[in-house]
Amino acid sequence: MQNVKLILTDIEGTTSSISFVKDVLFPYAAEHLPDYVREHLDDDIVQSALKQTAELAAAEGNDIDPADVSQLIDQLQTWIAKDSKATPLKTLQGLIWEAGYQNGDYAAHMYPDATQHLEKWYDEELPVYVYSSGSVKAQKLFFGYSQDGDLLSLFSGHFDTLMGHKREAQSYLNILAELQKTHEGLQASDVLFLSDIKEELDAAKEAGMQTCWVIRDTELPTDAAHKAVSDFADI
Repeated sequence: MQNVKLILTDIEGTTSSISFVKDVLFPYAAEHLPDYVREHLDDDIVQSALKQTAELAAAEGNDIDPADVSQLIDQLQTWIAKDSKATPLKTLQGLIWEAGYQNGDYAAHMYPDATQHLEKWYDEELPVYVYSSGSVKAQKLFFGYSQDGDLLSLFSGHFDTLMGHKREAQSYLNILAELQKTHEGLQASDVLFLSDIKEELDAAKEAGMQTCWVIRDTELPTDAAHKAVSDFADI
């Protein structure tokens, strides 16, 4: 890695285990969603999410009575089972996860080497940004309630799929354009992107960024198109 002026990092599988999201957060949201929705029907955000649920379901060919809360909850649970990225589901999941974090029901997993180096880069005044498929709100909850404490101050900013899909080069160009608003003269080659997904790294590399493939649970490839590491110490 040469002349890195800014780091852009993924979360799941990179700074943190995939299993925390898969085995803790998603089941928690599925379990608590029915009660949460019914207990917060007067909440404007919940009402908006339910309205969007009915509209999106109709667009998918499933007409639901917008006033039938049980049907709306069933639709949301169907999307959870399918790992859908439906916007109203993401909104409600974020609200439920926030309650879980605040209640102390869980804390976000962090790899020790990731926390150590995030703190090191912060001390070195090397800006670190997050790019994840999870919403910016979910990202901030994740790092704000981590097992290593509140790590939010270590990051200079957050990006989600409003920038585009993570496997498309244009998304990284969109992020670069946003970064250049606060980092004058920043070039794509000044940015190092960290991820555990090869296709995301391919897209970032196509956009001109430096890349590093973080592989936690399997052997490192010997002929990879990206520098591969198993520990942040080797980046």
